[in-house]
Amino acid sequence: VITGYGTIDGRDVCIFSQDATVFGGSLGEVYGEKIVKVQELAIKTGRPLIGINDGAGARIQEGVVSLGLYSKIFRNNILASGVIPQISLIMGAAAGGHVYSPALTDFVVMVDQTSQMFITGPDVIKTVTGEDVTMEELGGAHTHMAKSGTLHYVASGEQDAFDWVRDLLSYLPPNNATDAPRYAEPIPEGAIEDNLTEEDLELDTLIPDSANQPYDMHEVITRILDDDEFLEIQNGYATNIVVGFGRIEGRPVGIVANQPTQFAGCLDINASEKAARFVRTCDCFNIPIIMLVDVPGFLPGTGQEYNGIIRRGAKLLFAYGEATVPKITVITRKAYGGAYCVMGSKDMGCDVNIAWPTAQIAVMGASGAVGFVYRKQLAEAAKEGKDVDVLRLELQQEYEDTLVNPYVAAERGYVDAVIPPSHTRGYIGTALRLLERKIAHLPPKKHGNIPL
Repeated sequence: VITGYGTIDGRDVCIFSQDATVFGGSLGEVYGEKIVKVQELAIKTGRPLIGINDGAGARIQEGVVSLGLYSKIFRNNILASGVIPQISLIMGAAAGGHVYSPALTDFVVMVDQTSQMFITGPDVIKTVTGEDVTMEELGGAHTHMAKSGTLHYVASGEQDAFDWVRDLLSYLPPNNATDAPRYAEPIPEGAIEDNLTEEDLELDTLIPDSANQPYDMHEVITRILDDDEFLEIQNGYATNIVVGFGRIEGRPVGIVANQPTQFAGCLDINASEKAARFVRTCDCFNIPIIMLVDVPGFLPGTGQEYNGIIRRGAKLLFAYGEATVPKITVITRKAYGGAYCVMGSKDMGCDVNIAWPTAQIAVMGASGAVGFVYRKQLAEAAKEGKDVDVLRLELQQEYEDTLVNPYVAAERGYVDAVIPPSHTRGYIGTALRLLERKIAHLPPKKHGNIPL
């Protein structure tokens, strides 16, 4: 293993790189001690730690000593968590104990068709369970992106992996005691409407006329960020929610957005955990969180209920509620029921909550609500031979006019402003400047008990 420190784009980092050509990359005493020392150096100096992983478990000949070194490495990963950014690149086959250190870091990158991660290999699985599976099927990059959710980026090659890490580091601070790097951007002068661009104006016609017609939330994201640049995280996992980094007025921000093209933007187990993890990462490293909301609710079904949507969906509530960084929410269309609360509502600690005129904020949509609230009235109309469909449409329109539109929420203080979509970027920039010196205090505690 090679360990040391250097710079990436002028920024200090610590790094280690495992060598699979020596003893198959297996971890022995000296090998482990070198990694432990570079971890301690990174923590002491407040530098990001990058690990290039390629190895096959503990060195059997060294017995419990190897296992003890694994434990030291894992503990250092835990001590460094939330203090310095930790990034793992998997450049070959990582098996056994080699996989837990990457899993404890902030970001994991694998190379397509080159990298694998698994606890037990195909041969052991075949012996114990009788299952036939290849290394790529068991622990390849696409497996860990689409199925396990362990991976944050699938690189097309080694150079692509290195380039992605460079981009990622440009959004992150060296440690939790400093701010993320900012680029000099001129602050717009005058009113927001005096600084609108063609891209801003395109947002005014982005939302379809029908509330049931999807649109790509990436179209919103790129239009509110500097230079249309968005570094998406876990783009192949839980695609009904989009998370990633961008900049507004040169300042790094974290984006969490529902994706209406997938499950209509509903939250499910995987989306909740993906978003919760990202929110906590942003909070660790002082990066403001911007929520873009178009969510009709939680995904229904026995599969979701049996697999713990209550407990696992609560992780996003917990993560957002305890985050102390600036938090801004933009409601583009639907914000229904419990999902409204989860996606950065005012009473969950959102600092600035804005809505577009197309926003629909309610316990549930008009169609479902009318069926519950006016059940008796509809039944009586049917008995009297009246046109129930016409009555239903009238009641739905009344419900939308009186309860669903964003102006009702704004009157009660649940929304700070209803703005034209084209004003979104300018309004967020103003809010970020307002919140730049935000002071937030949590009750004294050892740590919260997130519903794991």
